[in-house]
Formats: sequence, C-alpha cells, structure tokens
Amino acid sequence: MARDEINAFLGSGTDYQGKLNFQGAVRIDGNFSGEVESEGTLVVGKDARVEGVLRIGQLVLSGKVTGEVYARDKAVLHKTANLQGNLVTPVLVVEEGAVLEGRVTMSSAGVEAVETVAEEIS
Repeated sequence: MARDEINAFLGSGTDYQGKLNFQGAVRIDGNFSGEVESEGTLVVGKDARVEGVLRIGQLVLSGKVTGEVYARDKAVLHKTANLQGNLVTPVLVVEEGAVLEGRVTMSSAGVEAVETVAEEIS
C-alpha cells in the first residue's frame, strides 16, 4: 500500500483514546486505545500499540494489538506483528516471526455471523 493511499496518519509518539471511524485506509504509528470501526484498511505500524475492539475490513499488522479483532476481508500479520487476543477473519496471512496469542476463527459464513455467536456465548 502506497503512502499516498492513506487517508489519515496517527504518528509515532502520539497517544489517542476513543472511537475511530474512517473510510479508506488509516495508519497508526502511535498508541491508540478504544474502538475502531471501518469498512476500510487499518495499518498498524511496527512501533504502534493498539488496544481495544477492531471491526474493520482489512488489518495489516506490523506492531502490537491487544483485544478483539474482526477483519471482514483479511488480516495480514507481518514478521514484527504481535496480536494478543481473538481474531475473526475469513483470510489470514502470517509471516514467520509474527506472534499470535489467542483464538483464531476463520469462517466463510462471514465475520458478522461469527461475531454474533461469540456475543451470545459471552
């Protein structure tokens, strides 16, 4: 993904809390805590730390995410990625060296169906 395709950039050395909604693609290189909702792509940079619930179209992870991730289209974990929590996605790409601790659910029924079942169990 080229840098000019990014709609918003949360730079390194910054801290954000709250709810993030966006279209297109957003890159986080700082720290974010809260909820993310989007049909688009969330790019988490190598030094970024994200904590919370992510409901997104696609995740491209190079940093650390702690929490629940619902990636409707795809999740890509690069070699520096660290995901602590549960991941629901139909397509998962994991490079050698990535760390994934938690439950992974891959379903052709779609993320929404699996998310509904997970909420009913909780």
